[in-house]
Amino acid sequence: MKKTNQLTLIAAFIAIGVVGASFLWFPTGIAQAYPVQHAINVISAVILGPIPTVIIAFGIGLVRNALGLGTLLAFPGGMAGALLAGIFYRYRKKTSSAVIGEIVGTGIVGSLLSIPVARLIMGQSVGVLAFVPGFLISSVIGAVIASLIVPKLKTYYQRHD
Repeated sequence: MKKTNQLTLIAAFIAIGVVGASFLWFPTGIAQAYPVQHAINVISAVILGPIPTVIIAFGIGLVRNALGLGTLLAFPGGMAGALLAGIFYRYRKKTSSAVIGEIVGTGIVGSLLSIPVARLIMGQSVGVLAFVPGFLISSVIGAVIASLIVPKLKTYYQRHD
């Protein structure tokens, strides 16, 4: 893929993630679920790979926080899921691998990485498993959405590659 196409896709995915977060979100206990972020993680992991997917997750978190639409928890949750989705897909070349990487990365790794962020930066005292249920719900819903979209995108990219 040409660098110009890759940069354009990165910008488009960031825009979709930011706008999508405004429309599709719901509370999950002490956190909020933004499944569009997780769908973007899986889709971009399949199309672009791990590093661009982490950049997209960071960009979505950065813009959402700058606009007052998110919290600092978007960084560890979104970026851990993005990294594992990209790595799992790279080695298995199956959408289901990206889905599993997203769920494990966000639901478990990202939720655990969010604890020091919540304590040290946000001043919230939370238990070790406080974010796991909400992050798991959000990542599963987003991954399911992505698993419905990815086959169509794969078909498109195979025809236009």
